[in-house]
Amino acid sequence: MTAGYYKLMMAATLTLATSSQGLLTTASKSNGEYRYNFATVPFLAEVLKLVVSSLLLHRQFLIDPKGTHITRDWKSALLYPIPSIIYLIHNNVQFLTLQYVDPSTYQILGNLKIVTTGLLFRIILKRHLNRLQWIALALLMIGATISQISCDKGTTLAAPLMGYVLGIISACLSALAGVYTEKLMKMNNDNLYWQNIQLYGFGVIFNGLRLFFDDVNVGYSNGISLWPRVVTRGYNIITWFVVFNLAFTGLLVSWIMKYADTIVKVYSTSMAMLVTMLFSIILFDISPNLQLLLGILTSSISLRLYYFDTAELHPDITNKNSKLRDRI
Repeated sequence: MTAGYYKLMMAATLTLATSSQGLLTTASKSNGEYRYNFATVPFLAEVLKLVVSSLLLHRQFLIDPKGTHITRDWKSALLYPIPSIIYLIHNNVQFLTLQYVDPSTYQILGNLKIVTTGLLFRIILKRHLNRLQWIALALLMIGATISQISCDKGTTLAAPLMGYVLGIISACLSALAGVYTEKLMKMNNDNLYWQNIQLYGFGVIFNGLRLFFDDVNVGYSNGISLWPRVVTRGYNIITWFVVFNLAFTGLLVSWIMKYADTIVKVYSTSMAMLVTMLFSIILFDISPNLQLLLGILTSSISLRLYYFDTAELHPDITNKNSKLRDRI
């Protein structure tokens, strides 16, 4: 199996895992409502990712102790809480954005992260994107936006200036978190599972602190969330699938950041949104609309353009250059 095929398979798996997250979350309702604390889901997912990564690192170390590279440097370790801090700020900005814009506008503004990711990909990681790839990213943003536009709501995109400013900041923070994580994962040849342990270790701490402060704000009226029985209160079997799926998705993302790049993640998550809509049509007997079909078509064209071999545009010139090199 070639490396390219393996990356494609992992990206497709990430798309399916991401698309199923929303469906599982909806299915986790009990009698039409959520009986559990949403904040406990990412906390348990971080714990699960930490445990799985620790077990895999132990297994890898037993198989190849000399080849399992681990950097034990506190200066390096201090870089790993930064993604969690960025996501924490991003989540707060998202909350503020929703105070100024309606959910439809918020979803559409969220698609700006596709272009901002490309910009930071170029600026921070110094990766060159050709004109065709920039056009592809713009088409992906357009395709995702088309599928989300509701023609029967006249208020869509009607928001104060502050709403747009916060939407742009949110898109930049989302892109920064992804690009920084890729830079972090590729800054050395450390074992992936060791890097995951550092990432998810801080993730557990930050999510645990969030639960703690939530308890403080309500005066511990619901008990202390860090107690196992309280943290899983209201859980059913599908809720646990939500946790497992979120953990699995996180592990896939870290693999892609290590061995592929942020753009692959952007395409996987953007296509996942369209796949989720298709699943919703099939499972909930919703009639497909023109916007969804156009969104899928535009996004598919975008995917083809981004990974298009520019040599195919001028095959005659490429063949002549090849023959010239052979003569030399």
